[in-house]
Amino acid sequence: MPSHAVQKTWSPLFAVAAEDSFVDFHQCLAEDVKLAMHDIDGSLAHAAMLAHVGVLSDGDLADIERGLDQIRAEIESGRFVWRVELEDVHMNIEDRLTALVGEAGKRLHTARSRNDQIATDLRLYARSQLDGLRGEIDALCGVLLAQAERHADTVMPGFTHLQVAQPVTFGHHLMAYVAMLQRDRARFGEARERLNELPLGAAALAGTGYPIDRQFVAQRLGFRDVSRNSLDAVSDRDYVADICHAGAMLMGHLSRLSEELIFWATPLVGFIEIGDAFCTGSSIMPQKKNPDLAELVRGKAARVMGNHAAVLALMKGQPLAYNKDNQESKRPLIDTLETVRAAVRVFAAMLPTVQAQTDAMRAAADAGYSTATDMADYLVRRGLPFRDAHHVVAAVVRHASTHGKTLASLSLDELHGFSTAFAADVADVLTVDGSVRARDHVGGTAPAQVLRAVADARAALGAA
Repeated sequence: MPSHAVQKTWSPLFAVAAEDSFVDFHQCLAEDVKLAMHDIDGSLAHAAMLAHVGVLSDGDLADIERGLDQIRAEIESGRFVWRVELEDVHMNIEDRLTALVGEAGKRLHTARSRNDQIATDLRLYARSQLDGLRGEIDALCGVLLAQAERHADTVMPGFTHLQVAQPVTFGHHLMAYVAMLQRDRARFGEARERLNELPLGAAALAGTGYPIDRQFVAQRLGFRDVSRNSLDAVSDRDYVADICHAGAMLMGHLSRLSEELIFWATPLVGFIEIGDAFCTGSSIMPQKKNPDLAELVRGKAARVMGNHAAVLALMKGQPLAYNKDNQESKRPLIDTLETVRAAVRVFAAMLPTVQAQTDAMRAAADAGYSTATDMADYLVRRGLPFRDAHHVVAAVVRHASTHGKTLASLSLDELHGFSTAFAADVADVLTVDGSVRARDHVGGTAPAQVLRAVADARAALGAA
């Protein structure tokens, strides 16, 4: 845990030390410790560049590298002492480095500022997290694809307005979420591409008078290019908003799926059974099996969406260049990435345990007059204008509902009471299986199209 020590003034410019409550309010170590390894990586690259251009001696570079390696080991082992009075990750590491290697540690900060240093650390952290998230989204898509393939011909009711609409297949329904996740993956990829410019070298806001080589550092740290405006480099947090937006979208998609799992799992619907390992019981009601994981994801989506709003509000009133307000961009960025990654991983673990109750799904599709549109299409093929066919079938549905019948159970004589266009072959279009098979086009719910969509999605994942 961070420790307090006797406060010193910032520099001889200040007559008194910072007041303790201000120090506590000012420090950001809870977030900064997550950036420590990236701060060390950035410092190593910066030191190597200073030696490359002749600003730092080879001896000082060796001392700095040795000291930073030791600090890395101390942090990894938990032995590093974080000090609140040093405010942030940069000063904690620099202070420890100077204690370890002396004067060389004091020279490390030549030609840089904490402004371009934190901008670099945040980008390195975000890039690393996004690289991990990409594989996790792919894994979640893979789980959904396996379930979709397994249920390519499992019939269920499709809904609009949460009312039974038309028959679809469970596999087709799940493939809708694959489509959403593919867009999420693209959004995160675009955010990564935009953030992959090196801000280090912008110094506080105007650049530096030292003969630095920014491309040297960019290459060493794996950045595509360097930022082209020093004011923008230290103050830009667009990439934080980009990532928080992409995170809010992905969590919104998982929240929608969570809501459906919760709805489907209730005994009143009974479409699915979620594995026991991802549910909880009640402290008072012995019969309860609560889909808590899905509910938690639905709840955490709200927080991630709030992170996006927070970053937009944070940036809207700031003049150029860096302002201390930007310290507040760390928490929503870190929280968004950690929450999204955890949600994606746990969803990928839960979904294979979801068992479709196929009989209940089919019964619900049969019971909800979900083939009414097929009946209307039949009448259109028999010569009626669609609007007239729509009204005829609406009257048929009302009649069937009043008499407790399904559309398929109505006699031809009954149907002739509504239109003489009906013939004996109308029965062929009123089964739920016939309905889904008829939607045999790209994007349709036919089992053959579901299997094709699964294959295409797998190929896309393999090529990405």
